[in-house]
Amino acid sequence: MTLRHFLMTLALAGTGLGWGDGQAQAQAGASQPADGKTLFAKNCAACHQATGKGIPGAFPALAGNAFVQGTSADVSTVLLKGRGGMPDFSGSLDDAEIAQVLSYVRSSWGNGAAPLSADEVAAQRASLGVAPAHHGRFGNKH
Repeated sequence: MTLRHFLMTLALAGTGLGWGDGQAQAQAGASQPADGKTLFAKNCAACHQATGKGIPGAFPALAGNAFVQGTSADVSTVLLKGRGGMPDFSGSLDDAEIAQVLSYVRSSWGNGAAPLSADEVAAQRASLGVAPAHHGRFGNKH
């Protein structure tokens, strides 16, 4: 048996054993969008903390923060362009992801602001002239 035939046999046997199904499930899971809490944990919690309390003198608290609960344009601008020492996330988070993370922040830790839509973030991105996010291999610059 040649190596080619062996690999084909192995691939066919793997499908019968569920290997192919596991790979499809892993790919399906990878393509499902993350929720706002997960995005916050991945991109924001290191500085602003999982509790939203920040680190005094270094990273502002998001819990009870009036700015975070303010206008959708202002708060989305921070993620699209950065602010102070905070980097921008315009290249690594798309409009839907920015809307999800901001909606999570605006409704967590006692905050009571309305959620943002991807359309609101897209409009702000366009008005600022910020290029769209890219989810390529090197898309996350953080």
